[in-house]
Amino acid sequence: MYIKEDGNFESKIIERVHRYQAISAKAAELTRESYERYIVPAELYGKYDVKRGLRDADGKGVVAGLTTVSEISASREENGVRVPAEGKLIYRGIPIQELVNGFVNSGRFGYEEAVYLLLTGELPTRTQLDEFCQLLGEYQILPEKFKSGVIMKMPSDNIMSMMEKCVLSLHAVDPNPDDTSIENVMRQSLELIARFPAMAVYSYQAAQYFRQGASMVYHIPDPTKTIAENFLTMLRPDGKYTELEARLLDLSLVLHAEHGGGNNSAFTVHVVTSSGTDTYSAIAAALGSLKGPKHGGANLKVMEMMEDLKANVPDWNDEEALTEYLSKLLDKEAFDRSGLIYGMGHAVYSISDPRSEILKSYAEKLSIEKNCHDEYKLYTDVERIAKELITAKRKIFKGVCANIDLYSGFVYKMLDIPADLYTPLFAIARIAGWSAHRIEELINSAKIIRPSYLPARESREYIPMEER
Repeated sequence: MYIKEDGNFESKIIERVHRYQAISAKAAELTRESYERYIVPAELYGKYDVKRGLRDADGKGVVAGLTTVSEISASREENGVRVPAEGKLIYRGIPIQELVNGFVNSGRFGYEEAVYLLLTGELPTRTQLDEFCQLLGEYQILPEKFKSGVIMKMPSDNIMSMMEKCVLSLHAVDPNPDDTSIENVMRQSLELIARFPAMAVYSYQAAQYFRQGASMVYHIPDPTKTIAENFLTMLRPDGKYTELEARLLDLSLVLHAEHGGGNNSAFTVHVVTSSGTDTYSAIAAALGSLKGPKHGGANLKVMEMMEDLKANVPDWNDEEALTEYLSKLLDKEAFDRSGLIYGMGHAVYSISDPRSEILKSYAEKLSIEKNCHDEYKLYTDVERIAKELITAKRKIFKGVCANIDLYSGFVYKMLDIPADLYTPLFAIARIAGWSAHRIEELINSAKIIRPSYLPARESREYIPMEER
C-alpha cells in the first residue's frame, strides 16, 4: 500500500539508511568526546562507603524496605554468627517446597493457586480456587482487535519489547486506567496476569511471520484450561501437549512467580509505583528491567554456553575434558571469556537454590519422556564439577550452588519452546509477584523512593561562548 501511494519506496529506504548512518556517526563522535567525563573514580566508592548496586562488600543487599509477599534466605544463626545454610524461598510464609508438594501430590496445577496466595496472602479453598481459575480463564482472551491493532503493527524481533508495547497499549482500552485505588489495581493485575501468555505468544508469532517469513497460526485460549496449558496450546501449531509437559511448565511458572522485593524488577515496581503512576507504566518498567541479560536473560546464556561446551567436548562422558573446558571458562579462555560458568552462583543462595533443586528433580522425568536423559546427565555433571572448580579457583568457602537458570533453559528446550520466549516466560510467571509488590507499595508507601547520589566532580565556573 505504501509503494502505491508513494511510488518511490526504494529511495525512501535509502534516505532512511543515510539518516541512520549520519546520526550514528554523530553519536559516536559525541561519545568519544564525553566518555571519560562520565567515569567516577573507583576509589571514591570506598572513600564515601557507597554501596555499589545497593550491595555491601560481601554482595549482600542493602535493606531498602519491608515486605510480606515473600522471603529468601541462605543463612542461619549459629552461636551468634550468621553462617551459610540451605536456601529458602517462602511465599507468604509458606516454604516453596511445601507449596509444590501440596499441588503436585494432589494432582493439581499450581500456578493459579500460587497467584492467589501471592495476591491475597492466603491459600484458597477449593471453591475459591475454582472461581479464581474461571475468572483468569475468561480474561486470557485479549481485547477485541488487539492482535491486529497492536501486536501485528510494527512487530519486533525482541518479544520483551513487544510485551512492553502491549502492556502500555492496554492503558488505551482500560475504562479506568489511572485509578490507583487497591480495588482497581487488583482488577488490572488479574487482567495482566491472565493476558501475559497471549501477548507473549502472539508477539512471537507475529515476529516470525512478518520478519522471518514463517507461517502464523493463532489459537484462541480455552477459558477452561490453565495458563500453562494455554501457553502450550497457543504456541504449537497443532495445539497439542502431554500431561507431563503442561505440569512441568506449570511448575516452572510457580518457581519463577516471586523472589523477594530486592530483585531488580520487583524493586523497579516498588520505585515506579511510589511515584503514584498507573499500573501499566509500572509493569512496563518491570518488563524493561527483566529484559536485561543480567536479570531475566540468564538462562539464555546458560544455553549458549552449553552449546559451546558440546562443540568442544563431543564425548559428554569424558569427565577430564569437561573439567578442562569448565576450568577454561573460569580462566576466561573459553566461550565469551567472561570468567563465568553461567547457571552457577547466586547473589543470595550459596549452599543451594531451592528452585533449582525442585526443577532439577522434575526435569529428569521430562528428559526420560523426551529421550534426553544423556543431556540431563551432562547438566548434572556440569553442576557437580563446576562447584568443585569454583570453590577451589575462587576460594569461596561459603559454598556455591547451581541456580534455577542452569535447568530452566534445558526444560524449555525439551518443551520445544523457542529461545526468544525464555525471558517472556519468566515475565509470564513473575507478573504475579510484581502485582503483589505494586499493591504492597501502594498500601504502605508514604513517600516517593528517592535515594541520594553524591557529587563526584568539583564545581566550576561557567565559561562564556566567546572564551571557550
